[in-house]
Amino acid sequence: MEKRLAQSYAVCRELAQINGKSFYFASHALPPARRRATYALYAFCRTADDLVDRAQGEPREQVALSLSQMLVTLSGIYRGEVPTDGIWPALADTVQRYRIPEGYLLDLLEGVSMDLVEAPRFATYEELHGYCYKVASVVGLMMCHVFGYRNARALAYAERMGLAMQLTNILRDVAEDLRMNRIYLPAEELAIFGLSEEDLREGNLDGRFQDFMRFQIARARQFYAEAHAGIDLLSPLSRLTAHLMGRVYAGILTAIEDVGYDVFRGRVYLTTADKLRLMGRCLVTDLMPRPRPAAETLFAQNRIPTP
Repeated sequence: MEKRLAQSYAVCRELAQINGKSFYFASHALPPARRRATYALYAFCRTADDLVDRAQGEPREQVALSLSQMLVTLSGIYRGEVPTDGIWPALADTVQRYRIPEGYLLDLLEGVSMDLVEAPRFATYEELHGYCYKVASVVGLMMCHVFGYRNARALAYAERMGLAMQLTNILRDVAEDLRMNRIYLPAEELAIFGLSEEDLREGNLDGRFQDFMRFQIARARQFYAEAHAGIDLLSPLSRLTAHLMGRVYAGILTAIEDVGYDVFRGRVYLTTADKLRLMGRCLVTDLMPRPRPAAETLFAQNRIPTP
């Protein structure tokens, strides 16, 4: 690998190591080339997300301009015009090597730009789902190309995994998002449980909020179950990482339950020991041959709880 490209991959790896600890942990089960590619994709997503977060302290017009410049650079690399520094050589190498459609990355940029509004809100779950597709499901689709798959049906389950992980992030980061005047929890569902925006701001940890969180966690877990059922469609070399990413992120839901759903005090997280235990469980439970329900069956049952 030429020096410039190796340096670019090193930049991406550092971004993943510092900012995406669960992601970085799970990536180590991949072969080196695929592992580097996941770092490049993570770095692209992280760079876009960090740009939008700067809108808290910079003029939104300036942030929007920076996102537009990312869009121009992205379009350029799909035409063979690759910058010589930063994350771009690694990203260009990754999207070419693994034939990642440009539309996925364009959707990601469009999705994160939705956070540039003054106070992001979602009236219904359907609205939130559309947002999650653009900022997370497309990441699952990108990763699916890197992981390799033997059947195009794998893409539907990768999309499901991205959705589950983003819903987990939203539940974990309620307090952090409130500080940035962002509320991703659907207003319609909050109202069903008798909750208001003011309840969230006051950190009311009562039965209403606990019931709301139980419902949200159950839905996210259903999406994880659907996604895991489709991992057998991936390349064998990537299955452990896919299972591990899902198990680690789903473990955050358990951590939220363990603190009594108190997501107002700060971000819950898994320790390295927790992640190692989950890896052991993946090796025993997920990779051992055994009969499993077909992924199509889980989709058909659509066992999403009703408030």
